[in-house]
Amino acid sequence: MPVICREEGRTLVASVSGELDHHQAKAVMEELERRIDQALPRQLTLDLEKLTFTDSSGIAVLLRTWRRMGQIQGSMRVIHAPAQAKRVFRAAGLERMIRFE
Repeated sequence: MPVICREEGRTLVASVSGELDHHQAKAVMEELERRIDQALPRQLTLDLEKLTFTDSSGIAVLLRTWRRMGQIQGSMRVIHAPAQAKRVFRAAGLERMIRFE
């Protein structure tokens, strides 16, 4: 599974690994939504340290996850995004909505 989650209090930490492209995006989104609905976290930390590639499908995953966290009045941050992923997310303007660290 390209997503491994762990709970730290009211924070859900989700680590995404491998490629986040159209082949993996649906599975990643479904797993993130399932875990968010299960944990109802105040904050989601999306750790992309082991992400090797993303395309526009990654943008969709982040936007959908950010929206879901907003629906439950939670916040979201992205950590350890690789340079290639940062370029894709920056081009889409995601840093105006989602906190990147």
